[in-house]
Amino acid sequence: MSRVYNFSAGPAVLPEEVLREAADEMLDYKGTGMSVMEMSHRSKAYETIIKEAEADLRELMNIPDNYKVLFLQGGASQQFAMIPMNLMKNKVADYIVTGQWAKKAYQEACIYGKANKIASSEDKTFSYIPDCSDLPVSEDADYVYICENNTIYGTKYKTLPNTKGKPLVSDVSSCFLSEPVDVTKYGVIYGGVQKNIGPAGVVIVIIREDLITEDVLPGTPTMLKYKIHADNDSLYNTPPAYGIYICGKVFKWIKAKGGLAAMKEYNERKAKILYDYLDESRLFKGTVRKEDRSLMNVPFVTGDEELDAKFVKEATAAGFVNLKGHRTVGGMRASIYNAMPIEGVEKLVEFMKEFEKQNEK
Repeated sequence: MSRVYNFSAGPAVLPEEVLREAADEMLDYKGTGMSVMEMSHRSKAYETIIKEAEADLRELMNIPDNYKVLFLQGGASQQFAMIPMNLMKNKVADYIVTGQWAKKAYQEACIYGKANKIASSEDKTFSYIPDCSDLPVSEDADYVYICENNTIYGTKYKTLPNTKGKPLVSDVSSCFLSEPVDVTKYGVIYGGVQKNIGPAGVVIVIIREDLITEDVLPGTPTMLKYKIHADNDSLYNTPPAYGIYICGKVFKWIKAKGGLAAMKEYNERKAKILYDYLDESRLFKGTVRKEDRSLMNVPFVTGDEELDAKFVKEATAAGFVNLKGHRTVGGMRASIYNAMPIEGVEKLVEFMKEFEKQNEK
């Protein structure tokens, strides 16, 4: 069977070259006579893998020396607790709620202290990013939290919030490495890798060193202290070794493609093909305010649930899979991460045009 065009929001499409390389090394990684899956995380071979992965990520994102890179487990969702446990010194934090994941992070923070919802786009089903240029940031807030790209709702911050001097904490799970980023604008920038970088099971946390302290909330488990992982170079316990190995390959793949500036250009070209069609289509329409559209996740609807279901069914049969929208919003969603080739988007649009012709009332 040939490979399908996988528009899943995550776990998501990975570069075919990376998968082939991993397949070639499955039984014997570089003459070790074993798979990376079988390898001790304390071995020389594995130490090289994780160190090289970190060095490549630092190069790609231009990460300054006063930021630590941590490869952790528990996905982005575990960070919803780990962040307040480690950073809520005054037990106050401000949250901007622009989707389900920011909302979950906010609800989790409420367990540990006073979480203030200082802006939200829930009034219009999270279809836009609120104006964050002059928000009521709390004087005693330990940080301001955002989810930068909203996987479910297809919105993206084009301008970071004015945090009035407070550290910005950003979940970038679904836009990680899709474009250049100025790491110095963040206190913490983190994301689960299963959307744009690797297989599920790894979360990467890039954290400014002054935010890593012994002073954490009472009762914080040892495994949930940033300092423990920073002091042990992400090897305090057995890390998600194979997942990190694949992430490392993806970093090299992005470098070979020309880095994050080249990725951004490629992603803009891809997204334009789909958005241009949605803007002119009489059947399909995008659900996000134009200026807040994500390059990675594109939700759209026909306005008729039965027709949506018919489209998803026929698209799947034609080899365009995982286009069903998230259960909280319905409709369709095409996630077009770095590894989605441009022809996947072109062929999807051709299919949509044909479907539109056949289903116009």
